[in-house]
Amino acid sequence: MEIHAYEKLWLALALVLIVGFIGTITYGAAGAGIEMIDDKGGTVDPATLDDHPKFGDPGIEKTGENSYDVYLVARQFVFEPGTSEPLRVPEGSTVTFHVTAADVIHGFDVVGTNANTMAIPGQVAEFTVRFEEQGEYGIVCNEYCGSGHHVMEGSIVVMEQSEFDSWYAEQNQEGEN
Repeated sequence: MEIHAYEKLWLALALVLIVGFIGTITYGAAGAGIEMIDDKGGTVDPATLDDHPKFGDPGIEKTGENSYDVYLVARQFVFEPGTSEPLRVPEGSTVTFHVTAADVIHGFDVVGTNANTMAIPGQVAEFTVRFEEQGEYGIVCNEYCGSGHHVMEGSIVVMEQSEFDSWYAEQNQEGEN
Protein backbone atom coordinates (compact mmCIF):
# COMPACT_ATOMS: atom_id res chain seq x y z
CA MET A 1 0.00 0.00 0.00
CA GLU A 2 1.37 3.34 -1.02
CA ILE A 3 0.73 6.56 0.94
CA HIS A 4 0.25 9.64 -1.16
CA ALA A 5 2.74 12.52 -0.71
CA TYR A 6 0.02 14.91 0.57
CA GLU A 7 -1.07 12.35 3.16
CA LYS A 8 2.53 12.03 4.36
CA LEU A 9 2.76 15.82 4.62
CA TRP A 10 -0.48 16.07 6.64
CA LEU A 11 0.59 13.20 8.90
CA ALA A 12 3.92 14.90 9.56
CA LEU A 13 2.23 18.26 10.28
CA ALA A 14 -0.25 16.58 12.63
CA LEU A 15 2.58 14.88 14.53
CA VAL A 16 4.50 18.15 14.79
CA LEU A 17 1.38 19.88 16.18
CA ILE A 18 0.79 17.09 18.72
CA VAL A 19 4.40 17.22 19.91
CA GLY A 20 4.17 21.04 20.05
CA PHE A 21 0.97 20.92 22.16
CA ILE A 22 2.51 18.39 24.55
CA GLY A 23 5.65 20.52 24.81
CA THR A 24 3.60 23.65 25.52
CA ILE A 25 1.63 21.92 28.28
CA THR A 26 4.80 20.46 29.79
CA TYR A 27 6.51 23.85 29.82
CA GLY A 28 3.46 25.53 31.34
CA ALA A 29 3.18 22.89 34.06
CA ALA A 30 6.86 22.52 34.98
CA GLY A 31 9.04 25.13 33.31
CA ALA A 32 7.31 28.40 34.15
CA GLY A 33 7.49 28.02 37.93
CA ILE A 34 3.75 27.62 38.39
CA GLU A 35 2.78 25.61 41.44
CA MET A 36 -0.54 24.25 42.56
CA ILE A 37 -1.78 25.23 46.00
CA ASP A 38 -1.83 22.18 48.25
CA ASP A 39 -3.72 21.57 51.47
CA LYS A 40 -0.85 22.42 53.84
CA GLY A 41 -2.70 25.58 54.89
CA GLY A 42 -5.22 23.54 56.85
CA THR A 43 -8.84 24.27 57.59
CA VAL A 44 -10.81 26.76 59.70
CA ASP A 45 -14.45 27.05 60.69
CA PRO A 46 -15.87 29.93 58.60
CA ALA A 47 -18.63 30.50 61.16
CA THR A 48 -16.08 31.31 63.89
CA LEU A 49 -13.46 33.24 61.88
CA ASP A 50 -13.96 36.33 64.05
CA ASP A 51 -12.79 34.31 67.09
CA HIS A 52 -9.81 32.69 65.32
CA PRO A 53 -6.41 33.75 66.74
CA LYS A 54 -5.01 34.70 63.30
CA PHE A 55 -8.06 35.36 61.10
CA GLY A 56 -10.02 37.18 63.84
CA ASP A 57 -7.75 40.19 63.38
CA PRO A 58 -6.22 39.60 59.95
CA GLY A 59 -3.08 41.42 58.94
CA ILE A 60 0.68 41.13 58.61
CA GLU A 61 3.13 39.73 61.14
CA LYS A 62 6.89 39.47 61.00
CA THR A 63 8.13 35.87 61.13
CA GLY A 64 11.85 36.32 60.50
CA GLU A 65 14.50 38.45 58.88
CA ASN A 66 12.68 40.01 55.91
CA SER A 67 9.89 37.41 55.97
CA TYR A 68 6.27 38.00 56.86
CA ASP A 69 2.97 36.14 57.17
CA VAL A 70 -0.23 37.78 55.96
CA TYR A 71 -3.58 36.48 57.19
CA LEU A 72 -6.34 37.60 54.85
CA VAL A 73 -10.09 36.98 54.87
CA ALA A 74 -12.24 37.42 51.77
CA ARG A 75 -15.89 38.16 52.37
CA GLN A 76 -18.60 39.73 50.27
CA PHE A 77 -17.34 42.19 48.89
CA VAL A 78 -14.05 43.05 50.62
CA PHE A 79 -10.60 41.72 51.38
CA GLU A 80 -9.59 42.12 55.03
CA PRO A 81 -7.01 43.68 55.06
CA GLY A 82 -6.56 45.24 51.64
CA THR A 83 -9.82 46.94 50.71
CA SER A 84 -10.37 49.90 53.04
CA GLU A 85 -6.70 50.23 53.95
CA PRO A 86 -3.96 48.88 51.65
CA LEU A 87 -1.90 45.95 52.83
CA ARG A 88 1.70 47.11 53.27
CA VAL A 89 4.84 45.00 52.81
CA PRO A 90 8.52 45.94 52.58
CA GLU A 91 10.50 45.84 49.34
CA GLY A 92 12.56 42.66 48.90
CA SER A 93 10.50 40.74 51.44
CA THR A 94 9.17 37.21 51.28
CA VAL A 95 5.49 37.14 52.16
CA THR A 96 3.53 33.97 52.93
CA PHE A 97 -0.18 34.52 52.42
CA HIS A 98 -2.80 32.57 54.37
CA VAL A 99 -6.09 33.22 52.58
CA THR A 100 -9.58 31.99 53.42
CA ALA A 101 -13.17 33.06 52.83
CA ALA A 102 -15.92 33.74 55.33
CA ASP A 103 -18.99 33.25 53.14
CA VAL A 104 -18.71 32.08 49.51
CA ILE A 105 -15.92 31.13 47.12
CA HIS A 106 -13.80 34.13 46.15
CA GLY A 107 -10.71 34.59 44.00
CA PHE A 108 -7.50 36.21 45.19
CA ASP A 109 -5.25 37.56 42.46
CA VAL A 110 -2.36 39.96 43.02
CA VAL A 111 -2.02 41.71 39.68
CA GLY A 112 1.52 41.64 38.28
CA THR A 113 2.64 38.61 40.32
CA ASN A 114 2.11 34.86 40.22
CA ALA A 115 -0.13 35.03 43.33
CA ASN A 116 -3.50 33.66 42.27
CA THR A 117 -5.72 31.31 44.25
CA MET A 118 -9.27 30.55 45.25
CA ALA A 119 -10.44 31.53 48.72
CA ILE A 120 -12.77 28.75 49.82
CA PRO A 121 -14.78 28.89 53.06
CA GLY A 122 -13.19 26.51 55.55
CA GLN A 123 -9.97 26.05 53.57
CA VAL A 124 -6.76 28.02 54.04
CA ALA A 125 -4.74 28.60 50.87
CA GLU A 126 -1.06 29.13 51.71
CA PHE A 127 1.47 30.42 49.21
CA THR A 128 4.60 32.57 49.19
CA VAL A 129 5.43 35.61 47.06
CA ARG A 130 8.59 37.71 46.94
CA PHE A 131 8.04 41.43 46.34
CA GLU A 132 11.19 42.86 44.73
CA GLU A 133 9.97 46.25 43.51
CA GLN A 134 8.31 49.17 45.25
CA GLY A 135 4.89 50.15 44.01
CA GLU A 136 1.22 49.39 44.33
CA TYR A 137 -0.20 46.03 43.33
CA GLY A 138 -3.91 45.53 42.82
CA ILE A 139 -5.85 42.69 44.43
CA VAL A 140 -8.89 41.49 42.54
CA CYS A 141 -11.49 38.80 43.10
CA ASN A 142 -11.48 36.62 40.00
CA GLU A 143 -14.30 34.26 41.04
CA TYR A 144 -17.87 35.50 40.72
CA CYS A 145 -19.09 35.94 44.31
CA GLY A 146 -22.35 37.86 44.01
CA SER A 147 -23.87 41.15 42.92
CA GLY A 148 -21.00 43.27 44.27
CA HIS A 149 -18.25 41.15 42.71
CA HIS A 150 -17.22 43.94 40.36
CA VAL A 151 -16.25 46.21 43.29
CA MET A 152 -14.27 43.57 45.21
CA GLU A 153 -10.74 44.88 44.95
CA GLY A 154 -7.91 45.97 47.17
CA SER A 155 -4.24 46.86 47.04
CA ILE A 156 -0.82 45.94 48.34
CA VAL A 157 1.72 48.74 48.76
CA VAL A 158 5.35 47.64 48.57
CA MET A 159 7.42 50.25 50.35
CA GLU A 160 11.03 50.91 51.25
CA GLN A 161 12.20 48.84 54.25
CA SER A 162 12.83 51.82 56.58
CA GLU A 163 9.44 53.35 55.75
CA PHE A 164 7.76 49.99 56.37
CA ASP A 165 9.59 49.52 59.69
CA SER A 166 8.27 52.89 60.91
CA TRP A 167 4.74 52.06 59.79
CA TYR A 168 4.90 48.54 61.32
CA ALA A 169 6.16 49.88 64.68
CA GLU A 170 3.37 52.46 64.70
CA GLN A 171 0.74 49.78 63.96
CA ASN A 172 2.04 47.56 66.77
CA GLN A 173 1.96 50.49 69.24
CA GLU A 174 -1.66 51.22 68.30
CA GLY A 175 -2.52 47.54 68.78
CA GLU A 176 -1.05 47.55 72.28
CA ASN A 177 -3.01 50.66 73.34
